[in-house]
Order: sequence, then C-alpha cells, then structure tokens
Amino acid sequence: MASGVGVNDQCLQEYQALKLKKTYRYVVFNLNKDNTEIVVEKTSTSQDYDDFIADLPETECRWAVYDFEFEKEGAGKRNRLTFVSWAPDTAKIKQKMLFASSKDALRRSLVGIAVEIQGTEYSEVAYESVLDKANRGN
Repeated sequence: MASGVGVNDQCLQEYQALKLKKTYRYVVFNLNKDNTEIVVEKTSTSQDYDDFIADLPETECRWAVYDFEFEKEGAGKRNRLTFVSWAPDTAKIKQKMLFASSKDALRRSLVGIAVEIQGTEYSEVAYESVLDKANRGN
C-alpha cells in the first residue's frame, strides 16, 4: 500500500549528482516533519563507511544511497549504487509502517540501483554484509 508521500525534486537532483558526477559518497533521505514528502537529510563526501553507518540513527528510520566501492577478485575496482532501507527494531511502529509504505515512491525514482539492503540492526548494514551482496552482482 502506498502512503501517498511525494518525493522532493532535490532527492533526484542529489541522487543524480552522486550517480553521474560522483559529487557525494552517500545521500541520506528522511520524511519531512509533516510526513508528506521524502527529503534529503544529508549528503556526504566521506570515504569512511563508518561515517555512513553513524548517520543511520539508532531509533529512527531512514533511506540512503551509498556509492559502494570495492575490489572484485580478477576484475579490479567496482562500484555498486546501494539503496539502504533502514528501519531499526527500536523505531516506533508507526514510523516503520510509514517508511515501509513510502519506500517504493523513492525507490522507483532512483534509476540505476544495483544492490538493495534492508537493515533492522547495524550488523545488516555492516561493511562486510554490503560487500557480500555487492560481490554477488556482476
């Protein structure tokens, strides 16, 4: 069921800047305070994956796109645009439901995502977990 939440144009602009221009390493998305629109909460150029993890709040839901760079054996350096749907177990149920029903609006507008991660605890979005999923791609 869709929530009727819209996607702010800035979300697509920042995503394109990450995807095409490599302006950022990651973009974090959130709902506005009225829960009517998906907005950009943060953009970052940090190369440190731990900084990205630190931007996922312990008790609130978020979405993010991370330009995941890794070495693939025999193939050299690879990049995978990774969509993270962060809904920690400690988040309020109403927020989790709203984020779950709003995800498709954002996800459909972000063309070119290679890996999708559902995270309810930090171990599911840990570097090794994402690396494992990214390596399964081409």
